Amino acid sequence: MDSQMQAAANNYDANTTIPIGGMSCAACAQRVERSLKRLSGITSASVNYATENATVIYDPQQVRLSAIREAIEKAGYEALEPAGAGAVDEDRARKQKEIKTLWTKFIVSAAFSLPLLYIAMVPMLTKYGITLPYPSGLDPMNYSLIYALAEIALVIPVVCAGYRFYTVGFKALAMRSPNMDSLIAVGTSAAIIYSAYNTFQIAGGNFRAVESLYFETAGVIITLILLGKSLEAVSKGRTSEAIKKLMGLAPKTAIIIENNVEREIPIDEVEIGDIIIVKPGAKIPVDGTVLSGHTAIDESMLTGESMPVDKKAGDAVYAATLNTTGAMRFRAEKVGSDTALAQIIKLVEDAQGSKAPIAALADKVSGIFVPIVCLIALAAGTAWFIATGGDLKFALTIFISILVIACPCALGLATPTAIMVGTGKGAENGILIKGGEALETAHKVGIVVFDKTGTITEGKPTVTDVLPAADMDADEVLRLAASAEKNSEHPLGQAIVAGSRDRGLELSDACRFTSFTGRGIEAEIDGLTVLAGSAGLMGERGVALDALETEADRLASEGKTPMYVAVDGKSAGIVAVADVVKASSKAAIERLHGMGVEVAMITGDNRRTAAAIASEVGIDRVLAEVLPQDKSNEVKQLQGEGRKVAMVGDGINDAPALAQADIGIAIGSGTDVAMESADIVLMRSDLMEVPTAIQLSKQTLRNIKQNLFWAFGYNVVGIPIAAGVLYLFGGPLLNPIFAAAAMSLSSVSVLTNALRLKRINPADWEAPVGYAGGAVGVDAVGDAGVDAVGSVGVDAVGAVRGDAGGNG
Repeated sequence: MDSQMQAAANNYDANTTIPIGGMSCAACAQRVERSLKRLSGITSASVNYATENATVIYDPQQVRLSAIREAIEKAGYEALEPAGAGAVDEDRARKQKEIKTLWTKFIVSAAFSLPLLYIAMVPMLTKYGITLPYPSGLDPMNYSLIYALAEIALVIPVVCAGYRFYTVGFKALAMRSPNMDSLIAVGTSAAIIYSAYNTFQIAGGNFRAVESLYFETAGVIITLILLGKSLEAVSKGRTSEAIKKLMGLAPKTAIIIENNVEREIPIDEVEIGDIIIVKPGAKIPVDGTVLSGHTAIDESMLTGESMPVDKKAGDAVYAATLNTTGAMRFRAEKVGSDTALAQIIKLVEDAQGSKAPIAALADKVSGIFVPIVCLIALAAGTAWFIATGGDLKFALTIFISILVIACPCALGLATPTAIMVGTGKGAENGILIKGGEALETAHKVGIVVFDKTGTITEGKPTVTDVLPAADMDADEVLRLAASAEKNSEHPLGQAIVAGSRDRGLELSDACRFTSFTGRGIEAEIDGLTVLAGSAGLMGERGVALDALETEADRLASEGKTPMYVAVDGKSAGIVAVADVVKASSKAAIERLHGMGVEVAMITGDNRRTAAAIASEVGIDRVLAEVLPQDKSNEVKQLQGEGRKVAMVGDGINDAPALAQADIGIAIGSGTDVAMESADIVLMRSDLMEVPTAIQLSKQTLRNIKQNLFWAFGYNVVGIPIAAGVLYLFGGPLLNPIFAAAAMSLSSVSVLTNALRLKRINPADWEAPVGYAGGAVGVDAVGDAGVDAVGSVGVDAVGAVRGDAGGNG
C-alpha cells in the first residue's frame, strides 16, 4: 500500500477490503476504481485485479460502507462478502465454481460451433475439389434459407454461452471504458448483424446473399475466447494457491498453561502474554520468546535454511516452525497479523498485486482500437450513403466490412498462441512458465539473484573432508565419529553417520552416550572413549589440538563446519561437514555471464561462508546476513538501479522476494509455496535451466512481435480497403466475405508463426563464456531493515557452525 494510503489511515479513517466478482481484465479494475473515487468521503481506493480485491480508505462520517458496495454494483460487478474464518476454503470453493462454469460454457460453445464451422466450410471446399460428407438438405445453393436458418440455430447457443462478453462489453462501451470484452462483442455482433441482414435478403428471394453469411465467424471467435478465459481462470487460481498454502502453515490450535493446567485453545484465541507449551513434533503456534526448555527448531519452512536451530531460554521462536527434539515453554509476543508468517503472507499479497497482468496492455490498446475502428466504420458508411444517393445496402456493406476485417481475432491470438507454444516448449525442457508476463519480461533480465541454500547448494549437510591425525586412518576416524553420533538427532551428527554409510563403513554401538549441549558428545565405542565436538569441548577435556587448529581454520574459511574427534584423550582428526555446491551451479553462472547477465547471491549466512561459496561458483555480488523478510527489500534496491531482476529460490522465506522480483524462479525441489509464488518453476532443479528460460523468453517475445506486426498489418492495410479506398479510385469494392477471409488469413498466419517455436532447440542456445566479472563483494545487511516482521533473521547454518558440531 502506498504512502498516501498509509498516511490516510492514520487520520482515523476506516479501512476496508472488499472482494469483487466479475472482473475480466485490468480495465475492469480501473473502472471500479474510478467509480469508487467519485464518491465523496473516499480518501483512497485501490482495486487489485490479481487478488480481485478493492482496498478502500474512507471517512465513515461522509460515506457508509453500503454506499461503497453499491458503487461497485452500479459499475457492473459483484461486491462479495469478506471471507470469514474459513477464508481459504470459501475462496477455493468460489474459484472452483467459476472455473467449472467457464469450462461448461466452453464445452457447450464448442459443441455447437464445430458443426457450425463444418456446414459453413464444406461447401466452400467443394469448389476446390475437396469433397466431404454433407447433408444434401443443407446445400446452400439449393436450400439457401434452410442453410441460413440452420446456421442461426447453431450460433444462438454459442452466443448464449458467451453472453457475458456482450453484457460486459457493451456496458463498458457505454461507460466510455472499452475492454477486451468490448472487442469481442463489437466484432462478433457485426458478423451476426450482417449475417442476419443477409438472411432476410435470402428470405426475400436474393439467394446470392447466402455467400455473405458469417455466423461461423462469430461462433468460432466466442468459442476460442471462452477457452482462453477458462485457462486464465485456472492460472489465476494457481497463483492464489501460494497465499492459501502460506495461511495453511500455521497450526489451528495452541496449548496454553492456565493456572498450572494445560488447555488447548483455537489459535485465534491466543493472547499476547499467554504461556504456551510446545511438545516434540508440534508446530509453534505464534511468535514469542522461550522461557524454559531446550530444543532444536526446524525453521526451514520460514527461512529456507536446512539445519535446525538450537533454542534455549531467551531465544525467539516463530509461528509455523517445527519443534523437533525437546519440549519447551514460551511467552506469546506476536499473534494474528503481527507474526512473521502473517507479515510474509502480506508481502506476497502486495508484491503479487503490484504486477499488472499482461492483459493490461491489450486492454489499453483496445481502449483506442475499438472506438477508432467504430468511428471509421460509421464515418465511411455515412459518407458512402450520402455519396451513393442513399444506397443503404452499399453503405451497410462498407460499415460491416470494416468491422469484420478489423475483428480482433488475430490481435487476440498474437500473444496467447506464442505464449502457449513457448510455455509448452519450456515444459518439454523442465521449465514450467506460469503465464505470458513471465515470458514477456524474462528476456529483459539484467541481474539474476540466487538464494544460496537449496538453490546454489544442495541444501543438506554432507561430509566433505576427513583429516586424520598423524597416527590415525581417515576411515577409522570417520567410523568412530559416526558410531558416536549414531544416536544423535543433531543434523551434523546425522550427516556424519550418512557419510560413513556412503563409504560402506561398519558402525559400532555406543556403550554409553553423553551430550554436551551446544558443544559436542562423548561415547564409549569398542572400549575406546570417543569425544566429538568443538574446540572449546576439547580444551575442557585437556585434548591438545596442535596442527589441527590450522586445518580447522582453513576449513571454516571455505564455508565448512569442522568437528574435532579425540580418542582416549588424544586428538584423532577432524571431520568437516558442509552444504555442498550443486554440480550445475558454476556452469549455469558462467552461461549467464556469457549472456551479459550479472549474478548475485543472497543468504542469511555469515559473510565468510557466503564469500567462500561465491568464490567457488563465480558470483559477482553477494548479499550476506540478510533477514528473511528483507530479501524482498534487497530485490527492490536492485530494481532501483534500473534493471530487471530475476530471483531464484526454493524456501518459503524466498516467497516475498520471488513475488517482488520482475521474474520469480523457483527450484522444483523447493517448498510448494515458493513454487506457487514464482513465475517460473525449474522442475528438474537444474540451474542450467535459468539461462535457458531467459533465452526461451527472447525467442517467444520475438515471435509475439512478429505476430503483432502481422495482426496490425492486416488491419492497417485492410481497413482502408474495406472503407472503399480502392473503389474510390476505380478499383474493386471489398466484399465482406473477402474481409472475413482476410481476417481468417491473419489468424492462420499468426498461428503458423507461433508454431515455429516448436522447432527451436535449447541446445543451440549455449553462449560462449566471455564475461569479465568483477571481484566478489560481500554486503553485510543483517542488521538493516528490521521492521514489524520481527527478528526473523536467524542464521540457521551459522548458529550450528558456531557450535562446531555440538549436539542439540
